[in-house]
Amino acid sequence: MQVELLNDQGQSSSNVDVPETVFGRDYNEALIHQLVVAYQANARQGTRAQKDRQMVKHSTKKPFKQKGTGRARAGMTSSPLWRGGGRIFPNSPDENFTQKINKKMYRAGMASIFSQLVREGRLAVIDSMKVDSPKTKQLADKFKAMNLQSVLVIAEEVDENLYLASRNLPNVLVVEPRYADPLSLVHYKKVIVTKAAIDQLMEMFA
Repeated sequence: MQVELLNDQGQSSSNVDVPETVFGRDYNEALIHQLVVAYQANARQGTRAQKDRQMVKHSTKKPFKQKGTGRARAGMTSSPLWRGGGRIFPNSPDENFTQKINKKMYRAGMASIFSQLVREGRLAVIDSMKVDSPKTKQLADKFKAMNLQSVLVIAEEVDENLYLASRNLPNVLVVEPRYADPLSLVHYKKVIVTKAAIDQLMEMFA
């Protein structure tokens, strides 16, 4: 199959052949959803912690007498039913949120995302993505000339100049194929892939 090839002005100059095994898959919404949710879950640190009734600071004195007040009986103020009391099922600081995605599912899900980007016209190919110096303005002007505001660039190699020039642009992310993740592919409005990176994507997800 073919995908549009962009020039330096962001205009479609011609088409380039891409492998159907990566860019021509059927849309699998359930698998893509599972992939994105697992990626976000695996990024969680799980360091939040809450206190149970044993950990909260409280007095062991009985708040009021057992009978005669008309209130429900209470033994101490650390009860989860009281304001300032401990949690019944507190979150532990070593909580594990990771979800396992096997390699076959991951490759199929990533290929499905790439294929859907092609169908929606959100993916294009460019010859190369290089900058002469680590200047953010130079790269910003390049994207402005191509009429790109929110863009994910997948380049075969991210050198120091390209990395330094892109890191301060708020809606631009430049990565190598091995660092392309499902959340970024879904998030950015336009995905630009260099010609040399297509072969690497084919090896990874075909």
